[in-house]
Amino acid sequence: MPRFTPTTSDALAELLAWDLRTLDGCRVVGVDGADAAHPLGFADRAAERVRADGRPAETVSLHDYVRPASLRMEFGRDETSYRTSWFDYSGLRREVLDAVHHTGTWLPALWDKAADRSARARRRTALPGTVLFVAGPMLLGRGLPFDRTVHLDLSAAALTRGTPDDQAWTIPALLANDRAHGGTAEYFVRWDHPDRPALRTGTG
Repeated sequence: MPRFTPTTSDALAELLAWDLRTLDGCRVVGVDGADAAHPLGFADRAAERVRADGRPAETVSLHDYVRPASLRMEFGRDETSYRTSWFDYSGLRREVLDAVHHTGTWLPALWDKAADRSARARRRTALPGTVLFVAGPMLLGRGLPFDRTVHLDLSAAALTRGTPDDQAWTIPALLANDRAHGGTAEYFVRWDHPDRPALRTGTG
């Protein structure tokens, strides 16, 4: 059985920052979690902690890498469409993960969901040693070459409580992806209560 140790959000960010000190050059960290877990909030906290070490750090939201509405809604609102048609994971890999390693640049946003058009964002040049934190749902199991991964795990009950009624149709997809891939993260965190999370530290 997995063994979990109580922690705090700040302590988790500190642990991740300490780990990243062992990795030089530009690095990309995946913070995987349903919207109800607010993964971008933790990514911002971790980036702030990395910057406190004097190292550049930025965050990227997966919601800035959605696909056009015509593709997202082609097959309606169901588990399969959310897992396969909603987010542009290949674009994320091309414009962020591969780009920062191969060209030293990255694109903060690809698609403007509200306007349903290109985000028209300017490509940025990464400073030496930059850490990019990519945050959003279902990042794991996509073959994305993250240098470190964090999974903010919600129980079915917590996920249901935290998901607006008009987004409830996404819950089966999120739970299925968590069951299949959540356990692969280097940092697996029980996140039902973000004020008192618990980090998987081994097996009992």
